[in-house]
This record gives sequence, structure tokens and C-alpha cells, in this order.
Amino acid sequence: MDLNSDLGESFGAWAMGDDAAMLDIVSSANVACGFHAGDAAGILATLRAAKQRGVVVGAHVGYRDLVGFGRRNMDVASADLQADVIYQIGALQGLATAAGTCVRYVKPHGALYNTMAEDRRQAGDVISAIKAVDSSLVLMALAGSSIIGWARDAGLSVVAEAFADRAYQPSGALVSRREPGAVLHDPQLIASRMLRLAREGVIEAVDGSLVAIEAGSICVHGDSPGAVAIARQLRASFEQQGLAIASFVPPVAAAG
Repeated sequence: MDLNSDLGESFGAWAMGDDAAMLDIVSSANVACGFHAGDAAGILATLRAAKQRGVVVGAHVGYRDLVGFGRRNMDVASADLQADVIYQIGALQGLATAAGTCVRYVKPHGALYNTMAEDRRQAGDVISAIKAVDSSLVLMALAGSSIIGWARDAGLSVVAEAFADRAYQPSGALVSRREPGAVLHDPQLIASRMLRLAREGVIEAVDGSLVAIEAGSICVHGDSPGAVAIARQLRASFEQQGLAIASFVPPVAAAG
């Protein structure tokens, strides 16, 4: 099972998460591209650290929304959204090359991620942007969402993702962050839920029902309180049960 986290999100004097610690735990890193978070120097440092640890890198693209951390819904015109995604992937590719690594996948962030899961137009814009840059890039998307089928029909490889530190509705959608209990904090509870997901393909929803989820990657949000402890417990629990943590794509050694 792949374990990923959103990293490279600090901005100047504003520190977000503990990238160094998370990179010792995760197998894939969703690195900010400067639109929702991240500055160039910090992103480059995160990419270099990922390279040193053999962690696979993905472009964490989002709406142009530094103030809202990319978590505000936006009705972006298709031409703008496609160009914005292309721009972000390209920027991260350049920084990754300088760090001696390369971008292997794309994971949209926040409101864009949630909107494109079921919005055919914005989903199509993201898919088109990825294909325009490099059709070998893998798309990471919400398990059970419509975009998975749309992207595969368009010829992209897709990995479905579950969220370790988020509560689920019976429909399989995430509980809105505006609702109490949307974000989970107990490392033991989270690890137990994810072990069940890996073994049985189900996760308990907020009403106690079981939701079938087929996922190849698990995310721990880097900005969540206690994120490092959650990721560390999750990895330890998996390894204790003989379940390996490894990226869905092998790391590639780049020149330099």
C-alpha cells in the first residue's frame, strides 16, 4: 500500500507541517506547486529531501488561492484551469530536475480535488492539462469518484486514494471540513481503520455503516495536527501486520 502526504506547503516565514519527518515515513510526496501554498525555495528543499530518501514525487496542483489555501470552491474558466494546471506541473518539473528527481504523478489539492471528483467539466480540464504535459503521469483521485472512470477512458493511469485522517459519509464522500468530527486525530484509531481498509476494502462511515473503498494509496494530510505521529503509527501498524508500504510507481533515479 502506498502512503502519501501533502508537503512543500510552507510559505516564507509561515511553516506548515514537518516535511523532513514525514519524508522518513511516506512512500509518495504530493508537493505543492505554489498556487495554493509553497514558495520556490521551500519546494526545492522538499524535493531534494524526497530525492535523498527515495520518495516518489507528485505535483499537488490547485486553484490559484494562497489566501484560502486552495480550499475555497472556484468556478474557473476551462482555458484558465487547464493553463493553471499545466503551469504548476511544469514549475514542479523544473524544480524536480534541479533536485535530481522527477514528477511521476499529479494529485489535485483541496477544493479542486473535491470538485473534479464529480464535475465533468473541471475533471476534463485537469485530465486535458495532464495529457498536454505528459500522458504517462498518473492521476491520483478520490476512491469511488466519477473522475477515475473519466480519466481512464481518456487514457490516463489512475490510482484511487483513501484518507486516513478524514471521516467518511455513507455515500463514500468525505465529511465536509465544516462539520464537527471531519478530521480524525487518534493515531491508533486511524491505523486500525486503515488496516481494515487494506484487508477488507471497507471503512466505517460516520453513521457506523461500512463503505466499500478500493484504494491503492492512503493520505495523511501534512497540515493536520499530529500528522507525523499519525503517519508513523500507520506505517508501524502496517509493517507489524506484514503489509508493505511502497509507492504505486517505482522511484526513478534522475541525473544530477
